[in-house]
Amino acid sequence: MNIKELHQIDAPARFEFVVAPQEAGARLDRFLAERPELIAAHLSRSRVKALIEDGRATIQEAAARDPAKKLAESDKVTLIVPPPAPAEPKGENIALNIVYEDAHLLVLDKPAGLVVHPASAHESGTLVNALIAHCGNSLSGVGGVKKPGIVHRIDKDTSGLLVVAKTDAAHHGLSRLFADHGRTLSLTREYLAFVWGVPERAHGTIDAPLGRHSTQREKMAVVSEARGREAITHWERIEDYGVASLVRCQLETGRTHQIRVHMAHIGHPLIGDSTYGAGFKTKVAKLSEKARAVVESLGRQALHAATLGFEHPITGEEMMFESELPADLAWLREALAEI
Repeated sequence: MNIKELHQIDAPARFEFVVAPQEAGARLDRFLAERPELIAAHLSRSRVKALIEDGRATIQEAAARDPAKKLAESDKVTLIVPPPAPAEPKGENIALNIVYEDAHLLVLDKPAGLVVHPASAHESGTLVNALIAHCGNSLSGVGGVKKPGIVHRIDKDTSGLLVVAKTDAAHHGLSRLFADHGRTLSLTREYLAFVWGVPERAHGTIDAPLGRHSTQREKMAVVSEARGREAITHWERIEDYGVASLVRCQLETGRTHQIRVHMAHIGHPLIGDSTYGAGFKTKVAKLSEKARAVVESLGRQALHAATLGFEHPITGEEMMFESELPADLAWLREALAEI
């Protein structure tokens, strides 16, 4: 059975292996995860472990549910891989701007207003619904389900670049990258943000833990280390408009609303951010008539994920993508520059 058939049929696939002399003493999960046939099927070690624990593996035709089980020479090992289950969200024909795609992952340029994940308030019309329809049978199953693997998110009203896994192995590799935050592995995430005011310094670093706001649970806030999670944002002033400025933010961590909260924390909330910049509405009156009209029609925080770079989790290729400002933020930039 070839790999394409494995992903498209509705019956389990059976893999059989014999332990070679040099492999005696190996753990069951490691032995299976290193089989070329299973690597080609994009089964990560975590997925193999889950299949073992689910009773899908046998040794000498006896059930083996312990991933750490040590193997003996000449043991016959069998693994039954069920077909990926259909994703619970339904695919929907929603236009996507795909900037790169291969058998393992895709990179897209998300428009502002598109929710990434289905939730109680957004059960349809999301990026996940769109991806399920777009990818079709090319989704080989993330965690045993035919669904795209979302390893990082962009707020509904933030635009820009997002990478999505199409296979379990790519999802596992990308998850490692994003969990590392680019400290030892190759990962770059840069955002362009239009903020109120002009930072006195040309650049800086905000190292302030984030957690849920104590009274407004839908909001995030800078909190004590005991209550929050580490959050680090590096910023650089790019353009000075007097009453506002354009900054480039590079994420060292990826917390919910991180840039929005951090920039507000240092006194420069994002233009258009009704959640964290409400106290700066009076700043609008200081803008030119054209800039004021653009800001009032924006309807979202002025934040764009402009650069995304990472090492391909399967091929090891260094990849870098850049996205130009969308029309609404390009208009904002033009209007602010004329003040």
